[in-house]
Amino acid sequence: MLFAGLLACGPASGQSVSPAPGFAGAPHADGLYSNLYPFKLPTLGDLAHWYWTWTLAGGTRPPPGGCEAIPVLRPNLADLRENRSDTTVTWVGHATVLLQLAGLNVITDPQFSQHASPFGFLGPERKVRVPFTIAEGPHVDVVLISHNHYDHLDADSVDALARQSGGTPLFIVPLGIDRWMRERGIENVVALDWWSDRVIRSANGDRLRIMSVPVQHWSSRSPGDCFETLWGGYVVERVRSSDVVDYRFFFGGDTGYSAEFRDLIHAKFDHFDFAAIPIGAYEPNQHLKAQHVNPDEAVMIHRDLEVAQSMGIHWSTFVLTT
Repeated sequence: MLFAGLLACGPASGQSVSPAPGFAGAPHADGLYSNLYPFKLPTLGDLAHWYWTWTLAGGTRPPPGGCEAIPVLRPNLADLRENRSDTTVTWVGHATVLLQLAGLNVITDPQFSQHASPFGFLGPERKVRVPFTIAEGPHVDVVLISHNHYDHLDADSVDALARQSGGTPLFIVPLGIDRWMRERGIENVVALDWWSDRVIRSANGDRLRIMSVPVQHWSSRSPGDCFETLWGGYVVERVRSSDVVDYRFFFGGDTGYSAEFRDLIHAKFDHFDFAAIPIGAYEPNQHLKAQHVNPDEAVMIHRDLEVAQSMGIHWSTFVLTT
């Protein structure tokens, strides 16, 4: 819920910590996290003018034929549930991606609800249906959360995954979100700083190495809590029993374009086999450029990271901006 989150933060900035690009953890001072390249969020006046102009213009126009005309392909769920060997990537919608790798099922930013908001009946409404429900999908082993905005950290979806048949998955989250998880009674959670990782063994002897990496964004879930929890992207690697990495996946979460992709992430990982890169909610550009990428900038990230194949996510699900 981008507008509401920005409104809650008001004219806050990315903090005054000096940029310190490198492989240390996220900058943290006075209880607040910062981007490596800090930026200012729009002021309340900026947001009021934007929202008023947007409303007078009739909001965001639906695509030809309306949102109901957008095709939604239902995957072969039996194959997904039974798969323990093939590598698959399924875009579920918005920033929710199901990755099957090394015999494990990993899902990113699970959002299966009808609204992206703190309320079940208000806020941005899902315009395109989900292709399957949590109960219909395969058992999820690992959940990756990029940050705490409502379109990425959905309480109902998290609770449903925690109650899934076969046991609670491991939730991997940025620093600070683990406290929110434990308040919900979820104890199987690991919080990562930037450049920290977690290794998970699969039944076939392979391992998944999951590392949190810096991206340019921010956090907020209620008035007054801006920057109190961390945000980030993830690198997921399959490590064979011979210690050889033979598959590398990048999940961008939410991000603006910055030098981090070329100078830091690519410096540590020389190439990627697949990337899920967010491309939506980028207009009005003067307010959102620092925190979201447009399709052209997504291609720049694809090139910076030397990705063999990328997929655009974070679009065609909720109307968050113009």
